Amino acid sequence: MSDPTIESLLQENRHFPPPSDFAQQARIASFAQYQELCQEAVTDPEGFWGRLARTELHWFSPWEQVLQWDPPQAKWFVGGKLNLSYNCLDRHLETSCRTKPALIWEGEPGDTRTLTYEELHQRVCQMANALQELGVKKGDRVGIYMPMIPEAVMAMLACARIGAPHTVVFGGFSAEALKDRLNDAGARVVITADGGWRKDAIVPLKSQVDLALQADQVPSVAHVLVVRRTGEAIRMQEERDVWWHEIQQRVSDDCAAEEMDSEDLLFILYTSGTTGKPKGVVHTTAGYNLYTHITTQWIFDLREDDIYWCTADVGWITGHSYLVYGPLSNGATVFMYEGAPRPSAPGCFWDLIEKHKITIFYTAPTAIRAFIKMGDHLPQARDLSSLRLLGTVGEPINPEAWIWYHRVIGGERCPIVDTWWQTETGGIMISALPGAISTKPGSASLPFPGIQADVVDAQGLPVADHQGGYLVVRQPWPGMMRTVYNDPERFRRSYWEHLQTGDGHPLYFAGDGAHRDAEGYFWIMGRVDDVISVAGHRLGTMEIESALVSHPAVAEAAVVGRPDALKGEVIIAYVVLDNQHQPQENLQKELMQHVVQEIGALARPAEIRWTETLPKTRSGKIMRRLLRTLAAGEEIAGDTSTLEDRTVLDRLREGA
Repeated sequence: MSDPTIESLLQENRHFPPPSDFAQQARIASFAQYQELCQEAVTDPEGFWGRLARTELHWFSPWEQVLQWDPPQAKWFVGGKLNLSYNCLDRHLETSCRTKPALIWEGEPGDTRTLTYEELHQRVCQMANALQELGVKKGDRVGIYMPMIPEAVMAMLACARIGAPHTVVFGGFSAEALKDRLNDAGARVVITADGGWRKDAIVPLKSQVDLALQADQVPSVAHVLVVRRTGEAIRMQEERDVWWHEIQQRVSDDCAAEEMDSEDLLFILYTSGTTGKPKGVVHTTAGYNLYTHITTQWIFDLREDDIYWCTADVGWITGHSYLVYGPLSNGATVFMYEGAPRPSAPGCFWDLIEKHKITIFYTAPTAIRAFIKMGDHLPQARDLSSLRLLGTVGEPINPEAWIWYHRVIGGERCPIVDTWWQTETGGIMISALPGAISTKPGSASLPFPGIQADVVDAQGLPVADHQGGYLVVRQPWPGMMRTVYNDPERFRRSYWEHLQTGDGHPLYFAGDGAHRDAEGYFWIMGRVDDVISVAGHRLGTMEIESALVSHPAVAEAAVVGRPDALKGEVIIAYVVLDNQHQPQENLQKELMQHVVQEIGALARPAEIRWTETLPKTRSGKIMRRLLRTLAAGEEIAGDTSTLEDRTVLDRLREGA
């Protein structure tokens, strides 16, 4: 493994303490309280997690042991029996939540639905019974390929209810990507819809399922359960395909929750590697339930009257953990939107916040940078005063984008929780607790209580303050992935064999670089393969991108390295300008000099390439791997199934 040392030169010294009125009412109300929780978790980790599991979740029968740890194999709450669907629904029916809205939904055309906890429970039971009528038994895998409609949430909860692990495939994936995932999981049933709305167009879902299943390409699939959403004409294959609205009429709205073992498989979620087939990340029941529950409660400071909106699709881990399972386990009211900002409605997110009185808003830095490009006038024309907390997820946020989010969307009154975590971690690992921890623009802040994060060198030794290195986790946590489905050796090789402590204990490492400042705050510097070595200096792309975005003309930037015979690598910057500026040679020179002023001469881009958009995954992450390939003049290879818009690559090639 190469030397991880990364130059850390971009300085950010602004502090934003928790607003006093927010802190006074917060669940974790002071830094001292945060420190007490961290100390408890370090001194007695099993006691800490055991206490939370007892007080926060419903159990059919208690566990015998909190943790069995045989690195890298972990078992949490061994012998305990519970059900995640029960924890998200049934237990709330005995409280005032019974008649409280669980889900407020709005479709892109403007149609709306509200389901109370009692109503959502009934619909989930109906779908669970429908799956059982179609032959699904405990342990059978179910594929979910859905638009952002309430039935997607019902499908996940129904699978959890009967012990059928689900694999949700994002509705923008191709038939080929869907086929590969269904085959790897061995799915017995697929739940889909005729289509869904996104950016004023119908996304055809059932036709993609038909393509994936043609010629018996996925022999394990016996049935397809189809939800009517758009009313488009679709082909229904006799005996295989079943309409949801038809089977719903004949099944009961009562279905007992299966008693699941704490380590029973809950879901498989596929995440792409840089090469090779996607990895099926495995999460199990109890640890995931507890970890998403408590991180949602403390990080988003949930209150009884909150209207909580996480903009992620259910096809991503953020949608699993912080749209569905974490909030509903806490009895929160969740807002869900089918569509996205688009030319016909660029300010639709702000319209929805105003209309539904959203109080917590959790979205991606790439979306925030797109909002900046659209202009301040859109959010400023709406009443956003209902907001009390903002969050970011997906990749590090540039300090200037953070400041815009704080000023324009949060009205300088809302704390921002900048969260670092991954599909593999199950839930948020590093974040401010908004009533307890001061925030710094661009920093993910401090580890969640119970998470022992560190920054180390290639020998596994901690590095000095402001010295870049590998971001690792030293001890197991309940939400951690258990394995790669059907490939335990890949699990060990991908996450646990790179780094270890001096006495030989493996460290969890999933590919991100970071540094810590003198106060212990973590600054995520992106993937370690997004490091550029210029004349012996290893520079994190995140800092150069932040320097570019701090220029008033730049809406978004992505930086990669290109091989160079003299310097090893040179810096190539792909820049998206805001609507007020046009590509000009003078502006190129100005941006290069701006980077020099912000960081130093060693970070000066050798080339700036203008682009209208950047290649991103459907969850909003910039695919710098593809930009590196383009910058080097090479052909694209590896898995590109997560790319949102393939025409972006063609336009970038033409521009080059």
